[in-house]
Amino acid sequence: MGEEKKMGLNPFKTDQKKDMDFLIGLFESGKVKPVIDRRYPLSDVPEAYWYLEEGHAKGKVVITMG
Repeated sequence: MGEEKKMGLNPFKTDQKKDMDFLIGLFESGKVKPVIDRRYPLSDVPEAYWYLEEGHAKGKVVITMG
């Protein structure tokens, strides 16, 4: 039998990883804070989608699980 080849995607190229590390540092230091407008449970995804589509969101809309 031939050797099995594993395939996968690396979402971060070397330069992208440096950028991501920089951004993580900003978040961890408190210099950048995400703005969360609303949280919706997974069961309310249609309502969350409507809220976004209507242009009401002033920050991120977060879907929570569990």
